[in-house]
Amino acid sequence: MGACCGNENNAFDGMSDDYKRRLWLVIGLNAAMFVVEIVAGQLAGSKALQADALDFFGDAMTYGISLAVIGSSVAVRTTAALAKGISLLLMGLWVFGSTAWHVFFIGVPEAHVMGAIGALALATNIASVLLLVRYKDGDANVRSVWLCSRNDAIGNIAVMFAALGVWGTQTGWPDLVVAAIMAGLFLSSSVQIVRQGLRERQAARLLEEPA
Repeated sequence: MGACCGNENNAFDGMSDDYKRRLWLVIGLNAAMFVVEIVAGQLAGSKALQADALDFFGDAMTYGISLAVIGSSVAVRTTAALAKGISLLLMGLWVFGSTAWHVFFIGVPEAHVMGAIGALALATNIASVLLLVRYKDGDANVRSVWLCSRNDAIGNIAVMFAALGVWGTQTGWPDLVVAAIMAGLFLSSSVQIVRQGLRERQAARLLEEPA
């Protein structure tokens, strides 16, 4: 949380060739897992898997935006961060709503598919977290990348617990509970990103004002 507690204007802004290379690798990993999970989620009837696939897609887009605005002005970088924060808010609301609809009107998802794909996704997300952990305390733009990677890893652990719960209870309720937890995580990250982005923008404006 270092970037959130100090002077955001001195936080790492992504201007590093090493960071950019790592970001490209993570974009590729997330894009590949989006395709895998969206197909598997549809076949298994699991909204938790589909929610996680959507998170992979959102992260790949987020990382692409983050990469594109590196080196831009504070206004541009904070605008990108705010947009990503709002997108996480909308994603969280969609995840919970669509999962509730699935549990009440569709039926029980396939637990074995959820578990297998969840394990693959978890390995992918752990790799992403390890690639990005040294840059977790950056500005709002960089920090949004870290938060999304962390959310993915937590989300995949949760999906595996959901698979175990679905298998044990033969109901879709564990899927709904996990999706609700993931939605809450998205909302929490959204608040963090938006708050930091607004602070950085305000700090930049104060520095630009004549003495």
